[in-house]
Amino acid sequence: MISSCNTLILFGATGDLAARMLFPSLYNLQQDGLLPDDFLVVASGRSEHADDEFRAQVDAALARTIDAERYEAEASKRLTDRIIYSAVEAGNTKQFEALAQRLADRDKDRVAVYLSTPPALFAPTAQGLADAGLVTPSTRIAMEKPIGHDLASSRAVNDAIGRLFEEERIFRVDHYLGKETVQNLIALRFANMLFEPLWNAHAIDHVQITVGETVGLEGRVSYYDGVGALRDMVQNHMLQILSIIAMEPPARFDSTAVRDEKVKVLRSLRPFTPETAKANSVRGQYAGGAVTGEIVKGYDEELGKPSDTETFVALKAYIDNWRWAGVPFYLRTGKRMPARHSEIIIRFKPVAHSIFGNRGLGTGLEPNTLVIRLQPQENIRLSIMAKEPGLDRGNVKLREVGLDVSLATAFAAQRRRIAYERLLLDLIEGDATLFVRRDEVEAQWQWIDSIISGWQQAEVKVAGYAAGNWGPSSAIALIERDGASWHE
Repeated sequence: MISSCNTLILFGATGDLAARMLFPSLYNLQQDGLLPDDFLVVASGRSEHADDEFRAQVDAALARTIDAERYEAEASKRLTDRIIYSAVEAGNTKQFEALAQRLADRDKDRVAVYLSTPPALFAPTAQGLADAGLVTPSTRIAMEKPIGHDLASSRAVNDAIGRLFEEERIFRVDHYLGKETVQNLIALRFANMLFEPLWNAHAIDHVQITVGETVGLEGRVSYYDGVGALRDMVQNHMLQILSIIAMEPPARFDSTAVRDEKVKVLRSLRPFTPETAKANSVRGQYAGGAVTGEIVKGYDEELGKPSDTETFVALKAYIDNWRWAGVPFYLRTGKRMPARHSEIIIRFKPVAHSIFGNRGLGTGLEPNTLVIRLQPQENIRLSIMAKEPGLDRGNVKLREVGLDVSLATAFAAQRRRIAYERLLLDLIEGDATLFVRRDEVEAQWQWIDSIISGWQQAEVKVAGYAAGNWGPSSAIALIERDGASWHE
């Protein structure tokens, strides 16, 4: 039986992610009685802080980020009393030894490590822990994305971590997998007879995945430029969503079976060539404009110099297997979009023969559409055709109506959890189902590298779009030339 970890070493504890997501998640888990009684957080960053000073910073962050009706000063103190701070900089042997000394009385077989740091620090941090005697065969390590910037660099990171940790002890984080609605995709498909028989090329015309952001660089200048939307969003979040949509039914709901099926999908993605990169992809970069009524600068102006980095990408992808042969998957993501908007569209094929147009009049018959909204509101909507009330003299009048399931309404009595609550709890308990396996990461990068290579060989340049729009006009043409349109 896998034992729960009772010590969490958190690197990057002074960063934004820890303040906004990780510590609030730990607070909520504590309030629900889900942390071990003897749980300890060893927070670490490069700056020096006394324990009490850092605890006060965590309490201030909790008061800012947790809903007022849920935040309790006494509960915050219970959590912060479980936190100690030890400054550590990668490569500083004495600081790692000092960290180990603070854990001298803890069970080294029940330690989990969370790396919320730049990827370049993953390997040296892990090595420093190992040299200080803090890595045992039972130690778990979690790493925030990105894992490299291409296939070769991801292999280098994975090799370095893999020399110290067995694969089943490595938890690669993609926070989208912690979202309730993303997990609900699995339930929607495999707990309902209604959908699975139709979830294939015989019944589905195409699939759309859109992740739109209203923000621009927002303090990520040093990271984002040279990375771009393809590496930042498509390589991880969007391909993880695609793999869940497209995977075959796993034999059981466990980490091995689920991830086995996901990686089969990723390996079935049709590689891009220079020709298909020109025909089936769009690169964009936002110019000045208005987003939600606010005037914003263009990317170059925010950056302070010209750049060829894409802030928008649209792709037409194919999965070359029996289930999805010939079905296009349209992927679209970008910054400075009109709305913060993440959704999946499953567009079914039209009925084989309409009986409603036999009097020479139009029927208004539309194919069924399943809309799965991930954010900002989480809901599922199925559009169906229904008859309009009336005597139908001359023709039956049909109208598209929606069957809506609002998760917030259906489960109104239950609190909507932060995605990191689930991921942190799974790390503590040792359940890797919602984390990304090495072969998944490498299959993702292999496909992404084919797109980047195609762009370079075909000299695909970024097309401008005004901030507050859904990307360049060429992204609209990408889907409309197939007789479809983006769902907005």
